[in-house]
Amino acid sequence: MAQKGKGKAKEDTGAAGGNGKKRLIGTVTPVGALRGKGSLKEDTGAAGGNGKKRLIGTVTPVGALRGKGSLKEDTGATPAADGNGKKRLIGTVTPVGALRGKGSLGVGEFPDLAEFARFCKKTGVGLIQLLPVNDTGYFSAPYFALTAFALHPLYLRIEDLEEYKNAGEAIRGKIAKAGSAFEKEARFPYYQILKTKMGILRDLYAANKANIAKKAAPGGSLAAWIGRNPWVKEYAVYRQLKEANGEKSWKDWKTHREVSAADIEALWNEGRLRDEHVFWAWLQEALDGQFSKAAKAVADEGILLEGDIPILMNEDSCDVWAHREYFRLDLSAGAPPDMYSPAGQNWGFPIHNWQAQSKDDYAWWRSRLKVAEKYYGAYRIDHVLGFFRIWASSRQDNTATLGRYVPYVPVSKKDLESLGFDKERIRWMSRPHIHTGEVWDALRDIRDGFGMDSDAIAPEAERIFSDVLERIGKEELWLFRDTVRGERDIDALSFHPAARNFLYKAWHNRLLAEYEPGKYFPVWYFRGSRAYASLSEDERARLEELLEKHRVDSEKIWETEGKKLLSELAASSSMLPCAEDLGAVPDCVPRVLARLKILGLRVVRWYREWDKEGRPYIPFGEYPELSVCTPAVHDSSTVREWWDREADQQVFCDFIGVPSLPKIYNPGTAKIVLQKIASAASRFRVFQFQDLLHLSPRWYAGDPASERINVPGTFNDFNWTWRFPASIGEIGKDEDLVKAVKELSAVKPAGKKG
Repeated sequence: MAQKGKGKAKEDTGAAGGNGKKRLIGTVTPVGALRGKGSLKEDTGAAGGNGKKRLIGTVTPVGALRGKGSLKEDTGATPAADGNGKKRLIGTVTPVGALRGKGSLGVGEFPDLAEFARFCKKTGVGLIQLLPVNDTGYFSAPYFALTAFALHPLYLRIEDLEEYKNAGEAIRGKIAKAGSAFEKEARFPYYQILKTKMGILRDLYAANKANIAKKAAPGGSLAAWIGRNPWVKEYAVYRQLKEANGEKSWKDWKTHREVSAADIEALWNEGRLRDEHVFWAWLQEALDGQFSKAAKAVADEGILLEGDIPILMNEDSCDVWAHREYFRLDLSAGAPPDMYSPAGQNWGFPIHNWQAQSKDDYAWWRSRLKVAEKYYGAYRIDHVLGFFRIWASSRQDNTATLGRYVPYVPVSKKDLESLGFDKERIRWMSRPHIHTGEVWDALRDIRDGFGMDSDAIAPEAERIFSDVLERIGKEELWLFRDTVRGERDIDALSFHPAARNFLYKAWHNRLLAEYEPGKYFPVWYFRGSRAYASLSEDERARLEELLEKHRVDSEKIWETEGKKLLSELAASSSMLPCAEDLGAVPDCVPRVLARLKILGLRVVRWYREWDKEGRPYIPFGEYPELSVCTPAVHDSSTVREWWDREADQQVFCDFIGVPSLPKIYNPGTAKIVLQKIASAASRFRVFQFQDLLHLSPRWYAGDPASERINVPGTFNDFNWTWRFPASIGEIGKDEDLVKAVKELSAVKPAGKKG
């Protein structure tokens, strides 16, 4: 997620055949990264029996594809994998935007998937996994979608639109100019391309407004499509209002911040806004047609297409705006602290209100899956841990240091009193206490280490004592004032950065966090708190016993909750579910996933016995059959960068049984490493497309870091904009690469040792 995380009407119930039941090797890539050649015609046939074969797949973002050819409108659904993936598979991952196509405007488009599928079939790859493809507006991160249903206009091929046939020279000239300019870019300029495409689409809509209006009238084809996809009304109304408000979040709109279903329907029917609403519906109908056709073409090549469904929704989204009751806006989802994120992760997404969603039998989730089922035979459940419990932080905090699990059996005041803690001791454990001298010492350190003038120390200290802290009687001991509710209140006082960091650290220094009156949660770093250090050995032991009991009781709730929610999802779709279960994983999670036949995720570099000396890697033959094995994910470095800059190379060489490998990654190293990974006993073995490209010397960028998709915790023009280094057709002519990937697809699963 970074983030992570997160229904429409079903238009086709065809089955994908047997591909979800075979052992495949795949690759992951954004659709936009593909560069391909060829066109697709309408086809409603099934995907054949690939779900029953042993395949190799690739993952890529749609926009990374580079392909040639066009797709015609197709409203048929893409068959889903039957049998819940009872057979073994291997695959590849990519974002759509990474695909390179001759007919696309500098970014991968849905039609490019057809050519990429032909490349995958040629090389023995049997699974293509995509990153999320929903509309994110002018923000490139695919996990920050404005909608759970609408597709991203970035991936629309304008030249395949029916309205383009009558386009004038001005529009055709804009497309030619844009294509020439953007195609030269190594990574696609997201904002510029989207702005250009939206401008051209506006021009095309204006030139064909009368004809499109007829289609949107009762009895017309667009009206019929809207009837089958009622979510588009909310989306169109939301998009019109968002544009009218300068793309601001709905929380900052001048009007319509609070709406009912009746309000949205009234806005949809408002005559003066009709053209604008129809524009957004027209775009979505076209996107649906192109993606359906592309997905159908992938299935016809015998390849399983896997989508990505984030669990969480962006607060600034159509879904949260229109269905406030489904979410808790007072809390922000994220992840607890770990070795990579010491302050935890605060994603800013509201958490789900599962109780409210249960009242209509999880209709919103069921609709999401029905829409996804039109395109995919399998789907990745992003941050599956959130279906069991979510790490949630106060909206007053920036970090997730003081977050808590929801749900959780709270520690009560009565619990603490039963251990002998009185009112003052409970306050000591749950509210940070700061000694007078600590403030002065911290400011002197700031002076010495950050160049603060000595004359500025006293005024800064006075501000802290007067604006932030309140004294406990006449003691040299202070508490945070009640007006300080979190880190954002500290930020608002504009202290020197180092003084702010001191106050942050002091704010976190507590054993328990009281999130509601009389309800407490143990702070993640509670053993490092001042309060914990002050307890006697006996008090620590009794408190630890209490906290462990609450953890065990909470995990029982998590198991029940996760099983219930995931059972609902699994029963709502014929797609094969695959879970992203990284992070602090409770013991109940693998049990529930196994019971429901949902595949978990095993990232090779992180799948180790961390509690043993040397932190040995788990042998590939011991990977769970109900799992997806991958050497890298979109938030990590590629295998090449990992090897060159991060890996414990000799330890890994010993693990795979190779005396040594070159210090600098090359095709020979790639062949050995990837083939070893492909031997994992996991049902799916999945590779980012970049990692497959490194099997050939032709596709090595100068800087390995330039080949990654995203750097978590950063927001810039680099993230999510990776593209294939050449067109799909050109890459397909690389016989060394084709041969190497074919050999990878033929790797047999390793047996268990001993």
